[in-house]
Amino acid sequence: MPLVLGVDSSTQSTKALLVDADDGTVVESRTARHPEGSSVDPRAWLAAFDEAAGPLLPRAAALAVGGQQHGMVALDADDLPVHDALLWNDTRSAGAAADLVEEMGGPAACAEAVGSVLVASFTITKLRWLRDHRPDAARRTVRVMLPHDYVTWHASGQRAEPVTDRGDASGTGYYSAVDDAYLTDLLELALGRVPHVPRVAQPAEQVTTTADGCVVAAGTGDNMAAALGLGLVAGDVSLSIGTSGVASAVSEKPVADATGVVTGFADATGRYLPMATTMNAARILDLHARLLGVDHDGLADLALAAPAGAHGLTVSPYYAGERSPNRPDATGTWAGLTPSTSREDVARAAVEALLCSLADALEAVAQGFDSPGTVERVLMIGGGARNRAVQALAPAVLGRAVTLPGDAEYVALGAARQAAWSLSGSAEPPVWALPESRVLEAAPLPHVRDAYASLRELTAPWTT
Repeated sequence: MPLVLGVDSSTQSTKALLVDADDGTVVESRTARHPEGSSVDPRAWLAAFDEAAGPLLPRAAALAVGGQQHGMVALDADDLPVHDALLWNDTRSAGAAADLVEEMGGPAACAEAVGSVLVASFTITKLRWLRDHRPDAARRTVRVMLPHDYVTWHASGQRAEPVTDRGDASGTGYYSAVDDAYLTDLLELALGRVPHVPRVAQPAEQVTTTADGCVVAAGTGDNMAAALGLGLVAGDVSLSIGTSGVASAVSEKPVADATGVVTGFADATGRYLPMATTMNAARILDLHARLLGVDHDGLADLALAAPAGAHGLTVSPYYAGERSPNRPDATGTWAGLTPSTSREDVARAAVEALLCSLADALEAVAQGFDSPGTVERVLMIGGGARNRAVQALAPAVLGRAVTLPGDAEYVALGAARQAAWSLSGSAEPPVWALPESRVLEAAPLPHVRDAYASLRELTAPWTT
């Protein structure tokens, strides 16, 4: 049986899965940590790849990398970083984003050009920040890549020109997924000139081989890889609870949302992947657990011991700023604290805030469906989805049944599926069965959503 290697180079770590190309069975897995922070030396990802994926690579017939979206890897003439990579969650380019949107003719024109209204997450805004705040580094920038492009190039031994794919390129802010083309005028607008950017490979293309003959696929962004790993079909919405919260769905038609809530990305198969993303997801649970002096299991115990609505305590969880809604300078807000507020209430409010934020994202994505609002299935994945309180309260806050797929690393699994597809040369990705799923159900709690919405609007002056 041929084995393929799927790699998830995420914000926190590199996860590598060696997978049976025929049926998707995971044979072996390895992990290596990444440095913390919203800007890091991108060479740390290469070392993590060598640690996690290197020992598995000799057994693989093909490999693909799914990487965190948007991160700016700017290299000089010797292919060395001119600056730490600014990651998707680095908000220092919020002002640059606003300037670029205005220079492009406003939100509607911006969305029409690149599928999305620019916010600080997008690569193009980070290039403008580099131009304005680190001009020497900007002048030395010869090549610009995304995290997955950079890791893929390293994995291949730099045996061919750098490549990206349509899915990850669609999150740069200087690529049109509709036209399948870079918009070099926007690159020049951002950086002051046009650097080298990776070639955009076809979804199942074999872009090169390693020195040992392992086929290297194009790779893709982490959200696109997760959709491929889950096998999303029309009518599905995936809710991923990691560092960020992501609601995404596959679509045959492009999206251009002038409000900026839904980003019009491409997927890894030639289709589209409309998405709404929050900057705060599992980190909400992390913070409240730390404040309460418990681990995630302890947080779940406390949350499940409190009533719905947490005795009136409501949280606006924009602790690290926010992207949906676009409030990069916002901070978290607690409302409804009283002398009788308990530790249980604080835990419950955290879980409810996380799920209310995701519910808003889900509804925004669903409005773009052919039958607006029609959702056949909600799949919940990611590290935060393992929390017992999140599982118990998700269907109640979302107001619908939630499918909980079996525990798996879906980004790495999706990358492995792309590698198997590239290896096979078939017209469509291989069909792999999902790990056994559970369906979660509970009575709806609309008053929790109402309280959250009221606080969200009350804090609207934070918008920049």
